[in-house]
Amino acid sequence: MLLLRIAVAAAYVLLAAGCGGGDPTDAEASHASVGTPVAGMTPFVASVRLAGVDVARLSGAAFVIEPKLGATAAPVQASFDAAWLRRSNRSSVADGTIVLPLFGLYSGWNNQVTLKLAFEDGSVQVLRLSFATTAYVDPHAVYDQPVVMKGRAPSQAIGFNYFYMKSGYGPPVVVDTDGEIRWADIGTFNSQASLFADNGFYVVTGLTMRRLELDGTETVIGMISSSDVDYLRFTHNMDYGKAGLLVEPDAKIDGVDNLESMLTEIDASGQVLHEWNLAEIVSRYMTAAGDDPSTVVRPGVDWFHLNAAFYDRRDDSILVSSRENFVMKIDYASGDLKWVFGDPTKYWYQSPSLRARALTLTNDGLYPDGQHAVTITPTGELMIFDDGQPSSNPPAGGNAGEFRTFSSVATYGIDDAALTATQHWSFDYGQQIKAPFCSSAAQVADGSVLISYATADNFTHARLVGLDPQRNVVFDFQYDTTPCDTSWNAQVIPLESMRFQ
Repeated sequence: MLLLRIAVAAAYVLLAAGCGGGDPTDAEASHASVGTPVAGMTPFVASVRLAGVDVARLSGAAFVIEPKLGATAAPVQASFDAAWLRRSNRSSVADGTIVLPLFGLYSGWNNQVTLKLAFEDGSVQVLRLSFATTAYVDPHAVYDQPVVMKGRAPSQAIGFNYFYMKSGYGPPVVVDTDGEIRWADIGTFNSQASLFADNGFYVVTGLTMRRLELDGTETVIGMISSSDVDYLRFTHNMDYGKAGLLVEPDAKIDGVDNLESMLTEIDASGQVLHEWNLAEIVSRYMTAAGDDPSTVVRPGVDWFHLNAAFYDRRDDSILVSSRENFVMKIDYASGDLKWVFGDPTKYWYQSPSLRARALTLTNDGLYPDGQHAVTITPTGELMIFDDGQPSSNPPAGGNAGEFRTFSSVATYGIDDAALTATQHWSFDYGQQIKAPFCSSAAQVADGSVLISYATADNFTHARLVGLDPQRNVVFDFQYDTTPCDTSWNAQVIPLESMRFQ
C-alpha cells in the first residue's frame, strides 16, 4: 500500500432543509465524523470511513474533489445511493458507519475533498477533509511524462473533462483535459480490448474477461468460450452492443484460423449472446449475387481485419470496420449485408456484387481508407478515424488502394435507400499528422471530439487531441509509444458526474 500523509479537517458544516424552529433536521441531529482515509494501490484511489451516521435515515452520500488552482477540468464528483451502499456492504445500520470510496485523486498533491451525507428529510450534512498523496511514477515512464503541445485555456470550453487510454502496457489510464493522470491501476494485462460501462472497466485479454472498479478492486469474470466455434484470442476493441458488449475474437472454424473476421456479443458475465461470422456473411451475399467470394474472402489470411463495431438502435443494425476493405452495415438479427463504404480503388471494388452495394460520395469528401473507430454521432452521422492507409494484405495482383500522407476524422450523412454518403465535415489537423494504424475519434453530445492519434511520427508518439464543437484544438498531449501501446483507442469517461445506484 502507498502511504498517505493525512490531515483530516475537524470542522464540518450542516446544510439543513427548513431550518428555524421545531425539531432538528436529520443533518442537524447527525453526529457523523470522518476517519483516517486508507490509501489504495495507487495514489489516485483511497477510502474513508464515516462513523456516527444515522444509516437508517440516510438516502445517499457523495464526494467532490476540489480542482487544483488553475485547473480547467470540472471536479471529480460521485454520488452513492443508500441502496448501493447497502448492496456493496459499505454501510452498517448496527454500528452507524459507511465506507466511501474516493477515486480521481491528484497524485503528489494535498487533495481537498468535500463529503456530503443526504438524509430522507432532504437535509444534508457536509464534512471536509484534506490529505496529501504520494507522487505517481509510471513504471513505463510514459503516462506521467506528457509533452503538452497545447494546453487547455480557461476560456476554452469543451464537452468532456476526462478520458481514458486503452493501453497495451497494462490497465487503462484516465487523464483529465489538463493532462493530469487521475486514475491508474497496477497490473501487466493488456487493456486495449476494454470498455468503460456500468461505472467500471471491462477488459478482455487473451480469452480472459475481467472487471476493474474505480475503487481499485478487480474481478476476474472468467474465460469466454463459444459452443459453436473455437475461440483463439480476443483482439482490438470492445464496443457497446444491443444487449451486451461487442468483442472481436480470432476463431478456428473447420480447422482453419479465421483471423479478425468474427464479431461476438457477450453479456457482463462473459456469456455469448450472438455471433456474426463476417467471412460467412460476405461469402453468402457474394454467392447469392453470382460472384466468386474467394476473390475477397480468404480464410487463414487477415483479409478483413475487424477493428471496431457499433450497434445502431435506429434500425437494429451493426456497423463494422474492416481496415482492409470498408465500413460494412449488416442487419443485427440476420447478418444480411446492407451496404459497404470504402476506397473504390481497392481490390474489393472489382467484385460486381460488392460494387452494387457500395455507397457513393455525393461531394468532394474522402472515402474511408484503413479506418478505425466507426460510430454514429449523437446527431446521427457516421463518424470514423480515417487512417489514410491502403490494405496490408491484398490478394496477389489486387490493388491495395490509396496511400495518404495524413490521417483525418470525418463524419458522413448516409442515405441507405439511395446508397449515398455525404461528408459533412472533416478534421485533418492541417495534414500534419499521419497515424497509419490504430487510433480513434469520438464525438460527445455538444459536438466536441476526442481524438487518439495512436501511431504518429512513425509509431513513436501518441497524440491525444480535444476539439471543441467548432473543431478548434483545445488541448494536444503527446506521449511516447511503441506501435499502438500507449493509446490504441481512447474513450471519454464522466468522472465529473458519476452516480452509483
